[in-house]
Amino acid sequence: MSLRTLKWLTILVPPLIIGGFEYIRHDFLLDQLSMETGNLYITILTLFLSYLFATWMFQSIKRISERLSAEQSKRAVYEERERLAQELHDNIAQILFFLNVQLSKGQLQEARSAVSEIDHHLRQAIFNLRTMPEEGSTFASRLTTWIEEWSGITGIAVEQSIDLTQQSISPSAEVKLFAIIREAFTNIRKHSEADHAAIELGAIGHGEEWRLCIRDNGVGMDTDHIEASSKRYGLTLMRKHAAELGAQFTIQSTSQAGTILTVSGPVKRSAS
Repeated sequence: MSLRTLKWLTILVPPLIIGGFEYIRHDFLLDQLSMETGNLYITILTLFLSYLFATWMFQSIKRISERLSAEQSKRAVYEERERLAQELHDNIAQILFFLNVQLSKGQLQEARSAVSEIDHHLRQAIFNLRTMPEEGSTFASRLTTWIEEWSGITGIAVEQSIDLTQQSISPSAEVKLFAIIREAFTNIRKHSEADHAAIELGAIGHGEEWRLCIRDNGVGMDTDHIEASSKRYGLTLMRKHAAELGAQFTIQSTSQAGTILTVSGPVKRSAS
């Protein structure tokens, strides 16, 4: 039922109830009902019917609002996936160009690395592109599956602590959060030389914020390297996604002491 229909029902139903009862009382029940009794009956009847109508109407509005919210969230997910697909296309195009150059030079080891890079890009993109938003699996369960798959591919053990309710983060925010996680794990695979990593994701404080923390036991980076790396595409992309989530983004790392990436942001609030 549309909002326009609900508006007209809200306008017409109360006067029809009261006017109809008064018409029947004056034309057919005037001898049986006194004025005082009739007024009492119409008051009780109006309250009862108004309660039923208001309950039904607000339930209908709630269903419409939830449906519109779900459609908006799905649209945001589809738009983000389209952007990720374009990003994936551009990245693979660059790697294929590099692969062609290396093959023309006879540098087979670099070519193998390029092929491996394409494979990892494709596997990581599958997480975002294969699961439809309306499917019942939660973000936490899908993330756990992806991390286990990543660990199996890379041989890097990952300790997981994911405790996130389905209502904490909106579907569109989940896509951006996963983009940060994907890029962080890509950096661990490519640069850290780590054999162990850990991810923590859950609510903090009184449940008003969520926090993502990713650690590794790799070679780490010194402060100058972190500052120099701030202009790199991967870190720039993670910072951009964090800003879009309204989240804080920090990296702590020292040479030979591993890296800690932390992102914290506000929990999604349901409309009251």
